[in-house]
Amino acid sequence: GILRSGVISLNGTRRRSFTPLCYHLSHLKVGNRTKLELLVHENARRVLEGQCRPRGSREKLLALFPSASGAVQPFLWRDQPIPAQLLLYPPPFGFKGLKGKLPAAHPDPGPEEAAGKCRRCVVVGNGGVLKGLELGQQIDSFHTVIRLNSGPLGKHTGDVGNRTSIRMSYPEGTPLRWADTDPHSVFVAVIYKGVDLSWISGMIRKLGVTFWDWFFFWQRVPQEIPLDPSRFRLLNPDVLRQTALDFLEYPKPRWRLWGWDQNVPTLGVTALSLASLLCDEVSLAGFGYNLSQQGAPLHYYDSLPTRVMQQQNMHNVDKETQFLHRLVREGVVSDLTGGIHCSFCSS
Repeated sequence: GILRSGVISLNGTRRRSFTPLCYHLSHLKVGNRTKLELLVHENARRVLEGQCRPRGSREKLLALFPSASGAVQPFLWRDQPIPAQLLLYPPPFGFKGLKGKLPAAHPDPGPEEAAGKCRRCVVVGNGGVLKGLELGQQIDSFHTVIRLNSGPLGKHTGDVGNRTSIRMSYPEGTPLRWADTDPHSVFVAVIYKGVDLSWISGMIRKLGVTFWDWFFFWQRVPQEIPLDPSRFRLLNPDVLRQTALDFLEYPKPRWRLWGWDQNVPTLGVTALSLASLLCDEVSLAGFGYNLSQQGAPLHYYDSLPTRVMQQQNMHNVDKETQFLHRLVREGVVSDLTGGIHCSFCSS
């Protein structure tokens, strides 16, 4: 699926070069590890041991985009009035025509909302750049670990860790078999279409998926998510709207005869934006692809080649790549695995 990868999707009609991870270093051995592994681990250690600045990532992000609204509520709760701007557009930018269908998500302090310390979080993408780096222990050392869609753990924990603070997804991208064992895990639902609201409501209320709703999903979706109702969150469409219009500077969505403009950010960039609201400092792992090597793995958990990405044209990958490259270069976020901008590759 287009959004399933959870990182940057590739527009098949356009390509732009960027500073890739130094894959050639993966063949240079130093003891039991490659030169690349050593550099990645050292980079992660510097990030985790460095001074944490409260609200650092968010403040730097808004400094780069001064016209963006700073006050965005990450989630929507039961019994809370819906802001008027959310009724201007249909999903994913709002809830036009769906006001009475919002699920009853219950506010309950979770790991992403706890106060009292400077919090570092890592958004773990599903990119093949994670494969073989054995970065799992460092990933688990972050206060908040955000995972995307169905990115698995299991036999991959050595590379990606085994903690999950937040699993962020939409119906078709959600794991069919829930494998996150952390009792404090939170599921953040992202709404891309009207039926997604019905689905998440069914998950919260333990009612499953209705027969009629099945027709509106493009692939199989879970019948249940085994979490307490208090562990569900509904992403505020304002987070996605701000990401698209203010940060990526896409045009405002407009109605056309055959639907709406395809200017929706990938889930990975949306998760980065959410992380800047929840955490003080934000890092990325598993973002970016090695486009120069068509046989390089697309995901850390399968053998699909990167050329598969060229078959989709929904997202503006050039724009997103430039955006992420700028954020890493300006120190807004840290790129642990170097797939976007490898600041440590030349060291």
